[in-house]
Order: sequence, then C-alpha cells, then structure tokens
Amino acid sequence: MSNNPLQKYFRQPKIFISLPSKGVWTKPGTIQGDATHLPVFGMTGMDEIIMKTPDALLTGDSTAQVISSCCPNIKDPWDVSVTDIMLILAAIRISTYGDSMVVRNTCAKCQSENEYQMDLNKIIEHYMACKFQTTVTLNNMIIRIQPLSYKDSTEFNLRNFRLQQQIEQISQMEDQSTQQDKYKELYQEIGNVQVDILKKAIEDIEIDGQKVTERSYIEEWILNCDKSVIDAIRELNISNNDTWAPPKFKVECDSCQAESELRIELDESNFFVKA
Repeated sequence: MSNNPLQKYFRQPKIFISLPSKGVWTKPGTIQGDATHLPVFGMTGMDEIIMKTPDALLTGDSTAQVISSCCPNIKDPWDVSVTDIMLILAAIRISTYGDSMVVRNTCAKCQSENEYQMDLNKIIEHYMACKFQTTVTLNNMIIRIQPLSYKDSTEFNLRNFRLQQQIEQISQMEDQSTQQDKYKELYQEIGNVQVDILKKAIEDIEIDGQKVTERSYIEEWILNCDKSVIDAIRELNISNNDTWAPPKFKVECDSCQAESELRIELDESNFFVKA
C-alpha cells in the first residue's frame, strides 16, 4: 500500500455506469469486475491535454488513453465494443465537468444565435435503451452479426478517411487517363474495406442447423454470395448505426420560437471542453 500522504486527495470515482453491451461483445479479461457497475473518474490535467492532441484524436489514441485513465476497470479500451464507447465518453464528461453542457446553435429560420443547456444524463439514458440487432434470416440461413471493437471501428474509419483524401487529390489531376486509373484502384480499395468490415461484423452463419465460424469460409462466402444477401446485412448495419447515433434534443429559438432538433456530437475535440 502506498505511504504517499497525498493519497487521500487522489480523485475518486464520480459515477458508476452499466455498459449497454454488458460486456457481451468485449474480449474476455478486458473488463475487470462487473460490467454493469463500472466506476468512472473525472479527467486529470494530463487527460485534457491528450484530448487536445490532433494526431492522437485522429487515430483514436487519445480516446483510448483517457478511457484507461478514467475507467481503470477497463484494461484495454481498444477491445471494448464500439456500442459502449459513446456512453463511456458521456460518463467521463459528466464525471469531469458535471451533467450539463452548453451548446450553441444558429436558428435556421431567423439566423439568431442561441445557447442551450443540455442534460447529458439523457445521453446515458439513450444508450442504455438502445438494442443492437444481431440477426439476418434469409430462407434457411441465419446470419449473426456483432458490433465492431473500438480498435476495428477506428481502423476502418481511418482507412476510409485516407481514401477520401486520396479521392480529393485525384480529382485535381489534369491527365484524365491517369485519373481514371487511380479512381479504379481506389474504388477497389474501398470495396476491400467493405469486405473487411463484413468479415469482422459477421459472428457466424448457420445453415440447416450447422454453424460456420471459420473466418476463411466466411470471407469466401462474402465474395461469392448473392448481392441481395449482402444488401440485407448492410441494411441491418445501417439500422444499428442509426439506433446508436447520438440522441437528438428538441430546442426552441429564443427569438422566433422556431423548434428544431440538435444532436450533440461526441467529438472529443469539442465534447471535452468545459462549457
């Protein structure tokens, strides 16, 4: 035990949270203790600095480091289900700055600037009520999907971001022949990303009572199955993404009383600034 006389002044957990996934989709050993009663500490000064580092924000390193600092029972944030990440970030924000946040918005009707106090507990409530749909049933086939880990989600987002940057660069090329060749290469890579996402997202496929979990078999199937099957999986993924998007808040303009809906984007560069 430490003999540091300052230890009694160390930060203490401010709130306890229950992960939406209950740890079901997280690698065993990643979460220490009860996934339905995880302590969350406020950020340190170093955590705030990390959250303002652009390169670390882009790669997800800053988020992973801050989760490790503020949720010590999570041993490796990269292995946490992406469905848990937004609730965890909201809980860290509440533990650090309190449960309200000022959001500024320009009224679309009269262009007036407004400020609103948002109750961040509603974000917690929203994610606790979300359900992840896992099954696609097509005739005699049952396809089960799972949410990506934070690591996989971040890597795919980063790959897509870089591909979009390359597309923008190619659009500036003057040589049309070279431009078309580059576009072809990039679209092939974009297709590869989509296949890789499906490979990670599909947990298993059951046909006539036989369950297939071998990744090489699933990959071969993805590359050779009917388009309608892939479309059905993508539709379920889109539905889950919509469900797990940050909640919308109804607001009213102070000047013209026009009603609108605001969505608090849990962008680390803005969300973790005291307001």
